[in-house]
Amino acid sequence: VQLQASGGGLVQTGCSLSLSCVVSGRSSNVDVMGWFRQAPGKEREFVAAIVWSGTAIYYADSVKGRFTASGDNAKNAAYLQLNSLKPEDTAVYYCAAKNNIVRLRDGVEYAYWGQGTQVTVSS
Repeated sequence: VQLQASGGGLVQTGCSLSLSCVVSGRSSNVDVMGWFRQAPGKEREFVAAIVWSGTAIYYADSVKGRFTASGDNAKNAAYLQLNSLKPEDTAVYYCAAKNNIVRLRDGVEYAYWGQGTQVTVSS
């Protein structure tokens, strides 16, 4: 399974960005798509996760109400819409995939990772 993330950029506070993550290879192994981020000098943190069957979506409290995760099984793609961005959202954003639906918020549970895309929010 390979993941290719895209869509980052530099925006001002309050603006929006859309991230995409395309899954290739044995996508049938994927049950959950997760989004994580890592800011400079900080640990990686959970942002959102979507169960590939569409039965559930989970968010970190820090992004709930501002970010929206979605997926398109036909396109083997996951998306993260980032609205009302704040400077503290600045980080490298990663998409990740796993083949079970337990411990969705724990990055170590994800076997497959994309290369990361930079999101920078200026004040």
